[in-house]
Amino acid sequence: MIIELSARQLHIVELVKQHSPITGEQIAEMLGLSRPTLRSDLALLVMLGLVDAKPKVGYTPGSSISAENQVSRRLQSLKIKDIQAVPVVVRESALIHDAVVALFMENVGSLIVVDEESCLSGIISRKDLLKFTLGNPSASTMPVSMVMTREPNVIHVQPEDNVLEAARRMIHHQVDGLPVVVPIKQDNAQGRNRWEVVGRITNTMMTQLLVELASES
Repeated sequence: MIIELSARQLHIVELVKQHSPITGEQIAEMLGLSRPTLRSDLALLVMLGLVDAKPKVGYTPGSSISAENQVSRRLQSLKIKDIQAVPVVVRESALIHDAVVALFMENVGSLIVVDEESCLSGIISRKDLLKFTLGNPSASTMPVSMVMTREPNVIHVQPEDNVLEAARRMIHHQVDGLPVVVPIKQDNAQGRNRWEVVGRITNTMMTQLLVELASES
């Protein structure tokens, strides 16, 4: 059963968060109500774990609120460099056959493509490879540069970026992973940075992180 809180009950939860520890009398005074009027509201919030009642202390945020805040604070403090994994890369000159083998050997959903200087050149996914190879017998002997998404269109993150921001990018662009890169030098011909690949993050890693944080709380 889902219990929908009233506006007054939500207001009480916010007051407890902001002024903890706070007594019932203080809450009533802030709301301009009598203490008995709030008795049923406070009892419900304590029962739901949104508010804790401590004798001779007052009301404090409940265990569910504390756990939520703890996870939120931890996520906001985490940077990509704290969770990134070793990148799985192929050269842009590699054959599509080699890319398919690498995908399955490494058990990943996409490969990061780099050039001869190990700079980000593109990215290639299982879906890309399937679309290109189905019904195309000669596809396996072509270079991955023929099918990859090229660097200007590759969504990436840097080691100092926030984990939450990376998750938002993955959701917004509907991708299952992102290369982690650092700028190394500017391409004068194109007037833009070139990027050295230093790691990767994936949907699976994000899910594992959330499970770990929830378990810790």
